[in-house]
Amino acid sequence: MDVGCLTVGPLQENCWIVRGDDRALVVDPGDEAERIAAAVEGLTAEAILLTHTHFDHVGAVAALARHTGAPVYCPRLEVPVLKDINAYVFPGFGPFEPYDPEETVEGGERLELAGLDIDVISTPGHSPGHVSYSIADERVLLDGDVLFAGSIGRTDLPGGDYATLMESIATLLNTLPDETRVLPGHMGETTLGRERATNPFLHELAR
Repeated sequence: MDVGCLTVGPLQENCWIVRGDDRALVVDPGDEAERIAAAVEGLTAEAILLTHTHFDHVGAVAALARHTGAPVYCPRLEVPVLKDINAYVFPGFGPFEPYDPEETVEGGERLELAGLDIDVISTPGHSPGHVSYSIADERVLLDGDVLFAGSIGRTDLPGGDYATLMESIATLLNTLPDETRVLPGHMGETTLGRERATNPFLHELAR
């Protein structure tokens, strides 16, 4: 499995491209659809996976889905946001093209895509329907805006909740090995073990 990252848009969001064989998955295409499309040129884009529907993670969804023909997997609770995205955009950003996703997820599903087995984990707190995608065989976690290197997702946006986010992070720490690579929606990658040991926001979980 190969993983690549394109940092896109004004909020510097990480769009991850996961390649199993000659097929690819695009995770959270937030902006710059043409650039993302160029990165998967020559591959079959098998799916577009969304961790959540904040505009900086979905701004290129419609254009990329149209270009590649790949189905979009969206957290079920957040489908209304994707379908009416401009009602949820901060002033000064957008407009973005709405999209009605082909598939929904909410946690507990196992997806078989691009030759990979992917477990969908419910990880709300940053947003109500947030999910993370675990590729256990590769020890990789695509966790959107849940856990960052040295930080955690913000919870001051509509639908955010700090206690719920911390429960989601605890679930990840308790069910996945420390060597799991965390590929977040912003900033650089890390591992669960590194964050368990050094992330100041997780001290209360250690207690």
